[in-house]
Amino acid sequence: MKTLSVRGVDEELACLIKAAAAVEHKSVNAFVLDVLKREVGVQKSKRFARNWHDLDSLFGRWSDQEYAVIQGKIDAERQIDEELWK
Repeated sequence: MKTLSVRGVDEELACLIKAAAAVEHKSVNAFVLDVLKREVGVQKSKRFARNWHDLDSLFGRWSDQEYAVIQGKIDAERQIDEELWK
């Protein structure tokens, strides 16, 4: 694997990256790799990601922040522990 250094990251950007990685329960490295893959088109997008809002009035709706927290917890649970599969 290659190593890439990024110079010129100011303190504000570093804090924003760390905070975004924490919301997704990822390391800064994993978060940055995901962002880079998504932005250059390497990461596949969800094919069936249609949003429905017809029952929102009955059941409510998550805010973007609530969704990020819940999805982060789901993603954290989906991590495979390599030690258990040896």
